Amino acid sequence: MEESSAEAPDSSSTQDDAPPLAVKDVNVLLEGERSEGASSPSRDDDSTLLNPGTHSSILDDNTQTEAAPPEAGRSKSSGLCFRDGKCRIDYILVYRKSSSQAEKREVFERNMRAEGLQMEKESSVTNSDVIFLKLHAPWDVLCRYAELMNIRMPFRRKIFYMQRRHKFMSRMEKRMNKFRGWLPRKPMKFDNDTLPDLEENESFTAPFSRSRIHHFIIHNKDTFFNNATRSRIVHHILQRVRYEEGKNKMGINRLLSNSSYEAAFPLHEGSYRSKNSIRTHGAENHRHLLYECWAWWGVWYKYQPLDLIRRYFGEKIGLYFAWLGWYTGMLFPAALVGLLVFLYGVFTLEHCQVSKEICQATDIIMCPICDQYCPYLRLSDSCIYAKVTHLFDNGATVFFAVFMAVWATVFLEFWKRRRAVLAYDWDLIDWEEEEEEIRPQFEAKYSKKERMNPISGKPEPYQAFTDKYSRLIVSTSGIFFMILVVIAAVFGIVVYRVVTVSTFAAFGWALIRNNSQVATTGTAVCINFCIIMLLNVLYEKVALLLTNLEQPRTESEWENSFTLKMFLFQFVNLNSSTFYIAFFLGRFTGRPGAYLRLLNRWKLEECHPSGCLIDLCMQMGIIMVLKQTWNNFMELGYPLIQNWWTRRRLRREHGPKAKSSFPQWERDYNLQPMNAYGLFDEYLEMILQFGFTTIFVAAFPLAPLLALLNNIIEIRLDAYKFVTQWRRPLPSQAKDIGIWYGILEGIGILSVITNAFVIAVTSDFIPRLVYAYKYGPCAGQGRAWERCMMGYVNASLSVFRVSDFERKSQPRTNGSELLGEAVKFCRYRDYREPPDSAEPYSYTLQFWHVLAARLAFIIVFEHMVFAIKTLIAYLIPDLPKDLRDRMRREKYLIQEMMYEAELERLQKEKNERKRKDRAHHKEWP
Repeated sequence: MEESSAEAPDSSSTQDDAPPLAVKDVNVLLEGERSEGASSPSRDDDSTLLNPGTHSSILDDNTQTEAAPPEAGRSKSSGLCFRDGKCRIDYILVYRKSSSQAEKREVFERNMRAEGLQMEKESSVTNSDVIFLKLHAPWDVLCRYAELMNIRMPFRRKIFYMQRRHKFMSRMEKRMNKFRGWLPRKPMKFDNDTLPDLEENESFTAPFSRSRIHHFIIHNKDTFFNNATRSRIVHHILQRVRYEEGKNKMGINRLLSNSSYEAAFPLHEGSYRSKNSIRTHGAENHRHLLYECWAWWGVWYKYQPLDLIRRYFGEKIGLYFAWLGWYTGMLFPAALVGLLVFLYGVFTLEHCQVSKEICQATDIIMCPICDQYCPYLRLSDSCIYAKVTHLFDNGATVFFAVFMAVWATVFLEFWKRRRAVLAYDWDLIDWEEEEEEIRPQFEAKYSKKERMNPISGKPEPYQAFTDKYSRLIVSTSGIFFMILVVIAAVFGIVVYRVVTVSTFAAFGWALIRNNSQVATTGTAVCINFCIIMLLNVLYEKVALLLTNLEQPRTESEWENSFTLKMFLFQFVNLNSSTFYIAFFLGRFTGRPGAYLRLLNRWKLEECHPSGCLIDLCMQMGIIMVLKQTWNNFMELGYPLIQNWWTRRRLRREHGPKAKSSFPQWERDYNLQPMNAYGLFDEYLEMILQFGFTTIFVAAFPLAPLLALLNNIIEIRLDAYKFVTQWRRPLPSQAKDIGIWYGILEGIGILSVITNAFVIAVTSDFIPRLVYAYKYGPCAGQGRAWERCMMGYVNASLSVFRVSDFERKSQPRTNGSELLGEAVKFCRYRDYREPPDSAEPYSYTLQFWHVLAARLAFIIVFEHMVFAIKTLIAYLIPDLPKDLRDRMRREKYLIQEMMYEAELERLQKEKNERKRKDRAHHKEWP
């Protein structure tokens, strides 16, 4: 579901009413400002600002004289430039005049000017207390920090190396291309003729260097560094500017945490809507282009323009959407095979011998499934449930479980290859994450103890070994305690199911009374979902508390620790009831006359006469649909409602057309900020869905199809949210999806084990196989056809004498309404001796055969699937061969080009010296 689309040209990033930015390499800062003393007036003073209608600025005088009039400036720049219409706004800081941190802001802004940043202040149109500080990085500042940050920039167009082919292959390719010309174009790809902004311009890149600036392709200094790179450079500067004298008293993050500033964000590139069609007039800016070819619902079937996403939002967000698109694309074969397994069950339903016997068993009376209130039932009453069970539990189930285990491995292995290609295309192969700053909380806690950092060589706070691991032990204890809370919630659901099954059996409404077990399961699943959502809120707070208790040193360590805790909490919370239904429901109930009871009072719940798989299917289907619907609403509906409320308030206070006249920084400030945990919620939702899709897929083959339909919507929901509802996040780099890949591998291993147990324990696959080969009509013939299952239902049911019922379990009716006389014997699902045998109600030999076959199947299935997974992982290399060759050739070409360019420069200098020497000798002495 993705496409490495071409990037739009930089000229599209400006509005129609904004002229192209001129080449600017002027330092407008006065030297007096660099040496500004503490006695200088505060920059937060109201004297630096005029009313919003007059648009005052704090640019230096020589810049102010070149600036256009305020009103013209605003209409000229549309809120994307300073008032002079030339200096592009690279970053926005927002604070309130009423804040008590004016002194820190004054020092911080003075140091920003010393770093070379230009700034301009403007008060809010809607609230005079809110001040916007606009930042611009001049050309020399961008060059200096681009070199320090090793930002790779283009320096030569790529020349693709084509291998020589035989004439026969060339003729075949020409014929194939001619044949393809008759076929319709792929509808998923964008048409470069109608969307020329997506044409790709590939170039070789190298770390930027001012000494070799003549090697780089610089057509326009204003567009050489794109908006995302400019914002990243400015943020890098803001992270290292001091606001107080003292060690580590620096960085915009600390000022945001202590409320010196209220917000900090890069600007969107204008409006995402336009009066003109993109096909006739082109895109007005990259945001408009992203909306039209990615976030608009009309292009839901198109590939994602990943290069454009990466250019606008940065590599980290680009990798998330690349992974989401890859996952969605890989779901197509899984969904197709799952649908075929389901359809196989539909088409073989009429030939299923077990379902036929259940539907025709009008003379078999089943024992009541609960105490007193539940009546005797005919086995034929379970006909519908038996047919539904066959749709999911049929001969293709085992194949599908093996297929999904292999699919999970193939998905992860090919994602590694896809990630390598993206890392190469996005110049991330040689990128290494910078040494991170120490978290302020860690610094404040351990500032008294210091040791030398082996990387930077500077002293830094140090956490003792005993302190670190004692905190980890307390945190781990907290995790186990919260898992016990989940188990307690599941226990509450079990009690609810045990109690309400009797209540529904005595219900006045016949529909509920006759389907008491299904009603119990359905209501229990809905209540379980509500408990899951409530506990998720609690878990987030507990995970925050435990992570902060551990005192991680850096932000990435904090993020990884928090991610692991939240995943464990939510995974256990979401799947605990499913594990109970799959592996414990109906397994430890005892038998009629000797039931095992909860707290010596309530009889444990039994499975339906047609099996427990129908309960597991209901649990998975309801939870999956409700969870995905709720997540989609919270992701898009909540920001939409908040933004609608903000627009409504602004219309009421400033008129219906006020928002259209707001500058871009005002409109962006009124959008919702990206959540505090970045992409955590997006990844967590998809990882939990991946677990649901793989762990119990043997019981619910339609899970991949539901996941595919959800993800097609999810991609556009997330795209719409990022483009239209959120402020523009800071573009940041990343090489992979981080800790989530390890979690995906863990889920893939767990899925093999759970599916083996689902097939062996929950479904009736093994008992049917044992009956067909050992006890059925085809016993000893080595066959297991449908006719070999004749008599299976009768062989899987044991006989119970009604007079042996416990007093607590004695039904209130004697069953005379079914047979015309009192029931003397009833049947139940188990392999036990009849009541008149030598050892009444003891296990039969068939029970032990089935148990041994189940254990053998689990061992064989796990070893076989793990062997296949390991073999596939070994056979699929992490780096495609053609990519490896391209990387080697590009490295060689870059060295040659740099060498040739240097020789060319030296030759020019040599010729220039010779020319000067000849001119000097021709002069008169």
